[in-house]
Amino acid sequence: MGIEEDLESVVAPACTASGVELFDLEWRPGVVKVTVDRSGGIDLDALAEASRAVSAALDAAGDLEPPGRYELEVTTPGVERRLRRPAHFAGALGERVAVRTVPGTAGDRRVEGALVSTEESGVLVSTPSGDRRLAFADIERAHTVYDWRAALAGPGGPGAAGRGQTTATTRERATTS
Repeated sequence: MGIEEDLESVVAPACTASGVELFDLEWRPGVVKVTVDRSGGIDLDALAEASRAVSAALDAAGDLEPPGRYELEVTTPGVERRLRRPAHFAGALGERVAVRTVPGTAGDRRVEGALVSTEESGVLVSTPSGDRRLAFADIERAHTVYDWRAALAGPGGPGAAGRGQTTATTRERATTS
């Protein structure tokens, strides 16, 4: 297992225990970014509780901690959430997405449209110029696209009950080696 998988095995139960779901986990040298979500959204109190639970779980894990100093960032996916895993794409069915393909992939590198379906190997995006089937291996980056115009149109518009991104909680710690 890699460091992200090791961290996820510690972080996911801590998230569940604090009443949120682990949406994503990213490890970059010096930063552990934990993205959490829950049905109905997350307020700052729930985010703070999740941050405390994740921090305590990482402290207790000892050997599974990332090496050296790092910042723990606990955040929500926000309205334009990043799609990195097949489950993220499955959760965004019917939504508008923007996808950038890896260099060398046939067709336009930038694809934007409605996410029509997901399969084991990739996704189908409906664009104004036709449907585009993309393998997960061909996707460099992807995220949902929030309809800001509809949200700003006022109460009752499609974006009225949209997801906002809650301010991230960041904590720096030093680990012992």
